[in-house]
Amino acid sequence: MVSSASAGNSGTLLWVRALDSQSAQPLPGTENGQYPFWSPDSRAIAFSGDGKLKKITLSTGAVETLAEVRGTVGTWSRAGVVLFIANDGTLARVPESGGAVTPVTTLDASRSETVHNWPFFLPDGRHFLYLAYSSSTSENNAIFVGSLDSKDRKLLVKASSNSVYAPPGYLLYGRQGTLMAQPFDAERLQLTGDAVPIAGGVAFNPFGSFAQFTASENGVLAYRGGGGSVPLTLAWVSRDGAAQPLAAPPHNYTFPKIAPDGKRVAVGIEEGGGGQVWIYDVARDAMSRLTFDGNSNVDPLWARDGKRIVFKGKGNRLFWQPADGGGAAEQLTSDPRSSNDLPGNWSPDGQALLFMGTFPVRDLFVLSLKDHKAQPFDTGEVGASSPCFSPDGRWIAYTSNESGRLEVYVRPYPGPGGKWQISTDGGSEPVWNPKGRELFYRSGQRMMAVDYTEQPEFSAGKPKVLFEGPYVPSPRSLADYDVAPDGQRFLMLKNAEQKPGEINVVLNWTEELKQKAPGPR
Repeated sequence: MVSSASAGNSGTLLWVRALDSQSAQPLPGTENGQYPFWSPDSRAIAFSGDGKLKKITLSTGAVETLAEVRGTVGTWSRAGVVLFIANDGTLARVPESGGAVTPVTTLDASRSETVHNWPFFLPDGRHFLYLAYSSSTSENNAIFVGSLDSKDRKLLVKASSNSVYAPPGYLLYGRQGTLMAQPFDAERLQLTGDAVPIAGGVAFNPFGSFAQFTASENGVLAYRGGGGSVPLTLAWVSRDGAAQPLAAPPHNYTFPKIAPDGKRVAVGIEEGGGGQVWIYDVARDAMSRLTFDGNSNVDPLWARDGKRIVFKGKGNRLFWQPADGGGAAEQLTSDPRSSNDLPGNWSPDGQALLFMGTFPVRDLFVLSLKDHKAQPFDTGEVGASSPCFSPDGRWIAYTSNESGRLEVYVRPYPGPGGKWQISTDGGSEPVWNPKGRELFYRSGQRMMAVDYTEQPEFSAGKPKVLFEGPYVPSPRSLADYDVAPDGQRFLMLKNAEQKPGEINVVLNWTEELKQKAPGPR
């Protein structure tokens, strides 16, 4: 088995464990690695790390780059083709030795598809399974069969989970914490029977629509228990690392944002295949739902005056609505060339919104409230993320992997001008101290702080560690924490206190299943 686990200050590292061993071995050279998948001969592992799709050969430890792509997942065929998620959310292919990247799938705008996720090659090496995820409604989420040879595809089953094919002929996928198996003919590419449950209480990550299971070709099934998705809690963390939990109940929270007055928190709750924005009143310990229109309203951001909240809603466009719930949502972005808009933050005067748009790769834009027109902010790099205005509006901090790994940079606004690298050992999720003169960012599990001056020119000091802890990293290209108005404490997300689910390994699991759901004849 291969897994991704914490490696202290280095972030994450890939580990491999033989099924007949009690210990796992780390793989040097896979620092910041995630989303691993095996080569067909089990001699190499592909993984995502530092803005690249890489592979490591186990016998030599050699690490090679296959493609330049942000955090991605993939699958590897016996014909030497690696299929993975491209930066625009479609699937693309690259030879196992690296080389030219070729698009394979196209997002269906009529279904509001955001991403084609979790590809898995079928035995013929030409067809593959994948999850088409829709931003507008979970009803459009479905597992398809695609082909390397054409744009044709076939819908197999409506689901919001990854899927795999397991011999002698079963489609496996997750459904509300249960692992399902459905007879499937991989030659005719069609289901041949009804789905039956084979394991309950399977852990599920709603951020990536990922049920935590896998199956081999020789009858071994492995899955992680946990009763479904793992809830998160909100916590204040001081500059020295002292944590004080908030009374808000555990949920799958995303992107907590503190109101300008410091008394309320806007936060996404992503559960049940969708997401909505909620507001938590800290003093009253009261949680109220803000958004109701549609099934996917996420990534909240307060307006500077605290009267409105921006969020990503229908069609991956940005909307805003009154924070008191007394008015309807108003659409802010509408450029049809962008497939996905993500809020960054506001200029100090509240008249310009900094956001990320995908055209087809991610770029930074500034939306003026005067004419509702968006202008690009040129960083000179592809795929910049997590943008935020400085408190005086003269600078923009952002994350980029131009050096080969994620680092934090600062550029003058509106430009032109040079840039300054703020982080020195990897960094992401920058947030300015609202009081000025300090910029925070995350490096692995460490919260970092950098002092800066602006006269006679911008100058950054040496990064220092404020605290370190197992707080939840960002599932998207935004900061997944916030800083209080006084700059003295941080609002962080933490896994709820519960026993981690064990990994269950089941041998010859298809024997009993054949009695319930015979495979293809």
